[in-house]
Amino acid sequence: MSRTVWINGDLVPAEQATVSVFDHGLLYGDGVFEGMRIYSGKVFRLKEHLERLYESAKAICLTIPMPPEALVDATNLTVEENALEDGYIRLLVTRGSGTLGLDPNRCGNPQVIIIVDKIALYPAELYENGLEIITSSVIRNHPAALSPRIKSLNYLNNILAKLEGLQAGCVEALMLNHKGEVAECTGDNIFVVKKGELYTPPLDAGILAGITREVVLEIADADGVPTWEASMTKHDVYVADEVFLTGSAAEVIPVVKVDSRQIGDGRRGPVTKRLNELFKAAVRA
Repeated sequence: MSRTVWINGDLVPAEQATVSVFDHGLLYGDGVFEGMRIYSGKVFRLKEHLERLYESAKAICLTIPMPPEALVDATNLTVEENALEDGYIRLLVTRGSGTLGLDPNRCGNPQVIIIVDKIALYPAELYENGLEIITSSVIRNHPAALSPRIKSLNYLNNILAKLEGLQAGCVEALMLNHKGEVAECTGDNIFVVKKGELYTPPLDAGILAGITREVVLEIADADGVPTWEASMTKHDVYVADEVFLTGSAAEVIPVVKVDSRQIGDGRRGPVTKRLNELFKAAVRA
């Protein structure tokens, strides 16, 4: 079945969805995006995702040419048009067409694009058996260079770390920040469990403020699990009882080995299992 893509107010077949080769999103990664999930035909945490999208755009002086309410309607319309009960949305805004120079003031007509499709980030068996990951030598961008709070189209930093993980036989890789502290993985936030308590790096560790991360913190707290946002080193990950990752595409997935160190007993732990069950209930509520 051919997918339908929303571009600047028009719904077009995916094979006809195009942007100019002079678009600064293509030429320089100049734009912002959000990745969202569809559960039972509904967009999960749409309001929170759009708030982050508009904040990211504001941070790079990019004006989204429509109000949030209109973008809500456009997103829901695109979901309905593609008739997916469960799927993934990639909503992106580019700077628009410009010159071959860097000057963003020479760009016009920002492009607003909504793509709806299916996604399977990791094989199903890994949600039961867990991931093996490595720590990449590629660190997260220094926050003074490019804020990790901006969900921009420039993901080369993450891609280089992802490549290193894949070359090591791992589908994901852990990234440290400029201080050598644990930040996040190439596309997911990270959590560790120690003595029944849940820890995740704070926002000032150079991480994206993940929507799924926030949901997991909420449901853990409501379930009586002590939660902490605390700076961590690789040592804290190595000696954890459990490790898991979160993300809109990944959802909640366990990690059973990091840099050849077995985590806990090498299987998905009880806290991870419980939070995964609660998360699945939350997204269907």
